[in-house]
Amino acid sequence: MNKAQLVEAIADKVGGRQQAADAVDIVLDAIIRAVVAGERVSVTGFGSFEKVDRPARYARNPQTGERVRVKKTSVPRFRAGQGFKDLVAGTKKLPKNDVAVKKAPKGSLSGGTTTKKAATKKAAAKKATAKRTTAAKKTVAKKTTAAKKTTAKKTTAKKAAAKKAPAKKATAKKAPAKRGSSRSATKKATSRRR
Repeated sequence: MNKAQLVEAIADKVGGRQQAADAVDIVLDAIIRAVVAGERVSVTGFGSFEKVDRPARYARNPQTGERVRVKKTSVPRFRAGQGFKDLVAGTKKLPKNDVAVKKAPKGSLSGGTTTKKAATKKAAAKKATAKRTTAAKKTVAKKTTAAKKTTAKKTTAKKAAAKKAPAKKATAKKAPAKRGSSRSATKKATSRRR
C-alpha cells in the first residue's frame, strides 16, 4: 500500500479525499518533525518512532573486501508495538473495519482555530493565485516563442540573401568564353610551337 492507496482507504471515513490527504500529510509531517528533533513518538498499539545515533565504525566493501571507514550518523527507527506484533503473528484476530472516527473540533487538523469557511476561503485564494501564475507563465511562454520565431525568420532571410549574392557573382565569373576566341587562341599556341 502506498500513500495514495492509504488516502483512498480512509477517504470515506474522514469525509472526502482531500481531507484524508491533508490528514495523512499532517500526521506524517508531525512524526517526521518530532523524530528529527530527537523526540520519541509512541502510538499505543501501533509502535514507536525514534532517532538512533550510530557511532563511527569500520565496514568491508563486499566487492573488493577492502576495509572502509564509515562516519557516525543518525537513522530513524520504528519498533512495532505489542498489539501490532500480535496481529501480524496471528495470535490475535484483526478487528472488523468499523472503526468510527470521532469528529475533531473545527480547525484542529490545520493546527489553528480556523473555521471551515476560512479554510475554504484560503483554498479558493490559493487556487486563484495558482491560476493567475499559470496564465502569466503561458503568456510569457507564448511571447518568447513568438519572439524566437520572428528572430529565426529574420536570420534565415539574412542567410538566404547572403548565400544568393555570392552565388550570382560566382556564376558571372564562370561564364564560358566565346567559341571563336578559344579556337584562335589554340591556333596561335600551335603556331608558336612550330
